[in-house]
Amino acid sequence: MHPSLKSIRDKVSAGARVSEEDALALYRSRDIHEVGEMADLANRRVNGNRVYFIVNRHINHTNICVNRCKFCAFSKGKEDPLAYTMAMDEILARAEEACSQNATELHIVGGLHPDLPFDFYLRMLRTLRERFPEMHLQAFTAVEIDYFAGITGLPLREVIRLLKDAGLGSLPGGGAEIFAPEVRNRICPEKISGDRWLEVMEEVHGAGLRSNATMLYGHVETLASRVDHMRRLRELQDRTGGFQSFIPLAFHPKNTEIAKGYTTGLEDLLSLAVGRIYLDNFRHVKSFWIMVGPKVAQVSLHFGVNDIDGTVVEEKITHAAGAQTGQEMTVSELVSMIRQAGRIPVERDTLYNVVREWPEGEPT
Repeated sequence: MHPSLKSIRDKVSAGARVSEEDALALYRSRDIHEVGEMADLANRRVNGNRVYFIVNRHINHTNICVNRCKFCAFSKGKEDPLAYTMAMDEILARAEEACSQNATELHIVGGLHPDLPFDFYLRMLRTLRERFPEMHLQAFTAVEIDYFAGITGLPLREVIRLLKDAGLGSLPGGGAEIFAPEVRNRICPEKISGDRWLEVMEEVHGAGLRSNATMLYGHVETLASRVDHMRRLRELQDRTGGFQSFIPLAFHPKNTEIAKGYTTGLEDLLSLAVGRIYLDNFRHVKSFWIMVGPKVAQVSLHFGVNDIDGTVVEEKITHAAGAQTGQEMTVSELVSMIRQAGRIPVERDTLYNVVREWPEGEPT
């Protein structure tokens, strides 16, 4: 073992916090087994042998967006033949389908539509809450929340209060990408800054709502900018404790303006493992199987991951950029994937309350 890894291993074994330099050394290491063992140790310390998933449904209500992020293949202009905006009946039909599949969460994210009023979003939340009170509404990125403040002229805190009163339960955590300005200005110059993303999340947490946090990797960022991104997440989590899970998102290049290949399995596993080791104040690290594929997601359960997201159903954003996975996975498939990795499958709700657990030997 390299001496630098030995010192990091000692910190992880003792439950001590690792530094930014340590995280960079882990990223640069190709001793994937050693890094994986450290991440597995850190994960088992807080989560034992349990791996979580959720029965959920994605609703991407519009792909029309005023921004033109270079890494995004989902957004369209109003005149684009592939542009769409769902009517309330369409949104309700998807929610009804989710209800029939025993979903506990609706995951709602869309573009920054130039014409939809803020009342549209409030009405959508109210209607869904009234029709499906048992389902948690995880909706809108920090970018969307900031956009609502811009189109209404209302303070951020008031926008969040109105959304919460209408039924917003938590935020999914997208739009973070990479915080470093020199990277952000290359891939999404029109998007809110990393500082603003963190400011929105701090207000969200202050309002009593939980959120996730993402990091988009595998494009033009450096390893140092990844570590800087995680450092800022860790600092905010120290202040608020409002983040539930860390979700590294593998960049998908198809139909984007960034000429890169797909990430490798090694890169995916390292991103998840380093996230687990460095972000010691995040209980959950999620391997989004839509992004990395079911096989890497399964292997990642030995690299610090304790959540593989859920059934999903009709994911549009990553698939527009060339995701090679399906758009849905059944509960039995998720349970089997987790069991084959030697872990205990646990169906959760959005806030990580246990819905059902499959002890060893219990049929799916």
